[in-house]
Amino acid sequence: MTDRYCVFGHPVGHSKSPAIHAAFAKQTGEDIDYTAIEAPLDDFVGAWRAFVAEGGRGANVTVPFKEEAFRLCDRLSERASRAGAVNTLILADDGTTHGDTTDGVGLVRDLKRQGMSLAGARVLVLGAGGAVRGVLEPLLAESPASLVIANRTAAKAEALAADFRDLGKIRGGGFDDLAGPFDLVINGTSASLAGDLPPLPDDLFAEGATAYDMMYGAEPTVFLQWATERGAHGVDGLGMLVEQAAESFFQWRGKRPDTAPVLEMLRCSL
Repeated sequence: MTDRYCVFGHPVGHSKSPAIHAAFAKQTGEDIDYTAIEAPLDDFVGAWRAFVAEGGRGANVTVPFKEEAFRLCDRLSERASRAGAVNTLILADDGTTHGDTTDGVGLVRDLKRQGMSLAGARVLVLGAGGAVRGVLEPLLAESPASLVIANRTAAKAEALAADFRDLGKIRGGGFDDLAGPFDLVINGTSASLAGDLPPLPDDLFAEGATAYDMMYGAEPTVFLQWATERGAHGVDGLGMLVEQAAESFFQWRGKRPDTAPVLEMLRCSL
């Protein structure tokens, strides 16, 4: 019997998740059907319940529903509790809904695939929104020497750092306070979507540093263009997308797919 999964979003027509999970299912021999569902902005919970009633076993959740998904869960993983958001819903055998967030795991796995070692690294994360909050726990679990959060509103970055201070050496501040060098700079702002660049100093990168943008596209983002001009190795977020999907697939099916051929497929399609 085919098990049903989906991705909820609004809008969701652009989502690459159906193609990714179809490739994972074919590769692992799992019998699943994965679709994209545009949930009503005012009734995400109703959309999930209707999907479950029709035989749904789990779902990915993208903007703007990750916080609502967090609230509907009967049980949360530790990393989801920390993030305050859920991107993976799992229907348990007893009918309860379990929530996880796989974004941070996806980021860390993609960085490691790129050959980046986080242990002892000086890490800078740009932005203090939900995308950043969701990756801090997995980043700190890798024992960086330091992790700095920089945001236009310094107080927001400082408050976010305070929430994670028990996990490692972390601090927050404004862009004006930045002083490099850093071994890894992660852009978690939405500036790339608008073709903008946060106000960053030119001496941000250590020798051999990596610049990582959570966004991706057919061409390098403005942030990656700026970073590579200053000697950094630039990486976009397509690998993170595939790796976080692989972790969701593992949560549902107990099998870990090979992400490399799926990433290559997506890269060629951009």
